[in-house]
Amino acid sequence: MSCRITELCEKDVINIQNGDLLGKVNDVEFCPEDGKITALIIYGKLKFFGLGKGNEDIKIPWCDIAVIGEDTILVRCAPPRQTEHRKNNPLQGIFSQ
Repeated sequence: MSCRITELCEKDVINIQNGDLLGKVNDVEFCPEDGKITALIIYGKLKFFGLGKGNEDIKIPWCDIAVIGEDTILVRCAPPRQTEHRKNNPLQGIFSQ
C-alpha cells in the first residue's frame, strides 16, 4: 500500500492506549540521508482565536505507529501532559456556590 503525505494529513490520529483523538497529521519529519519518515507531527491547538500559548505540538515517532488505515492512524504513545491553567480564576467564587 502506498500513501501520499497529503493523504496522511487527512487521517485522524488516535491513541490506542486511551482512545483519545489526537488530531490530524500537520507535518512529517524525515531523515535527509535516506528519505525515511521518522515522525508525524500534530500541531498543538491555539487558544482564543489563535492568540496566546496553546498546547504543545505532539511528535509521534514512526516506531509508535501501530496501523495506518484508510481513515485513521492508530498510535501507541504516552498521553500528552495536561497542565492546570485555572489556578487564580477570579470567577471561581461566584460559580462555586
